[in-house]
Amino acid sequence: MPEDALTKIVSLCRRRGFVFGGSEIYGGLSSIWDYGPLGAKLKKTIKDIWWDTYVNKRGDIVGLDSSIIMHEDVFKASGHLEGFADWLVDCPKCKKRFRIDKLQKIEEDLYKCPECDTTIDTKKNKARKFNLMLKTNMSATEDEPYFGYLRPETAQGIFTNFSNVMDTMHKKIPLGIAQIGKAFRNEVTTGSFIFRMKEFEQMEIEYFVNPATADEFYRTWVEERFTFYVNKIGLRKDSLRLREHGKDELAHYAKACTDIEYNFPFGWSELEGIANRGNFDLTEHSRVSKKDLSYFDDATKEKIVPFVIEPSAGVDRTFFAVISDAYHEEEVKGKIRVVLKLKPRLAPYSVAIFPLLKNRPELVELAKNIFYDIKDKFPALYDDSGAIGKLYRRQDEIGTPLCITVDVESLSDKKVTVRNRDTMQQERIDATNVLGFITERINA
Repeated sequence: MPEDALTKIVSLCRRRGFVFGGSEIYGGLSSIWDYGPLGAKLKKTIKDIWWDTYVNKRGDIVGLDSSIIMHEDVFKASGHLEGFADWLVDCPKCKKRFRIDKLQKIEEDLYKCPECDTTIDTKKNKARKFNLMLKTNMSATEDEPYFGYLRPETAQGIFTNFSNVMDTMHKKIPLGIAQIGKAFRNEVTTGSFIFRMKEFEQMEIEYFVNPATADEFYRTWVEERFTFYVNKIGLRKDSLRLREHGKDELAHYAKACTDIEYNFPFGWSELEGIANRGNFDLTEHSRVSKKDLSYFDDATKEKIVPFVIEPSAGVDRTFFAVISDAYHEEEVKGKIRVVLKLKPRLAPYSVAIFPLLKNRPELVELAKNIFYDIKDKFPALYDDSGAIGKLYRRQDEIGTPLCITVDVESLSDKKVTVRNRDTMQQERIDATNVLGFITERINA
């Protein structure tokens, strides 16, 4: 990718209705983004593929949708209230605040401000610890506040419902509980588009296992999740890599952790983390809540507190990786063609249908009839708002795999022209065979 790939991707997402700035008409909010019509479609497709793969098609994983606002004691037990914080320092000149671990260190106690190049002396401008939790007053009155917290991850809702799920679903371990949902962190971000946001969405599984089998399941989930991105999402294998955490990087509760990293426009960074969380979470929630969250394992005839293997993926980061991986530029007849080479199943529209001339009612009628035949089977778009070349380029930029054009000859030979997004090759097919043609190629 060229050096300015991030700028080009952000521009494409804004121009074509994938991602907009949050509260944009009021000047926007830092690290808050809205998904436009096409972005919402792509994001939902990513979530649907994940849910279908792990909940609908597996017998050992069930779904959950827990609340976003949770009791304060949940986060006392999880350690978030005490330890979920960043060390931040203010620049004395531009007054902006930064994570100290992300600044360029000049020498002991001296750092370089990334905004104005001022030297930050942490002896004079001391770093302070800021909790990343977002809290809200749940009381009906301001003078008697009662605070709850917006979850910083979806995992805690799974742990607090562990016994509810086991009691109602009559399952045995190994068992996974899956959840897709919003999480919130008041982080200082670094302008990396939707890679790091204050409001984001996660796809998480907490997979409960006997401690004796935890290492085996951990390795299995690392392999499974890497394969998912290649086979299901369509990311190039050479754009992905595994990075196992060193002992000095592990969270205090973790036994092991491996990141699946993607080569984003700004470099390699975490796409997903797979962790062996041990039994920390269930143990701590049992201690604080005074509820027994242990499990009797019929297979081993012992009472245990299960270990947890956690594959935790970001919906927004997956979206970002999909767009980045699909973005291509190529020269066609002296001009640059921008095309999103999305996996056909992920494309917001599978096919677009155009009449060559919108002032010919008979062409419009035939094109719309084809559109109506298709739209209940595949995401389809009808468009007659420009010249055919412009319409093709527009669909290239949003990743539509196939375009169908109804022209004057279609009225006599009953055929239409189908154009392939990636090769730009065109072929004539019978108008009566359009649905079969699309089905064969989109589902391939």
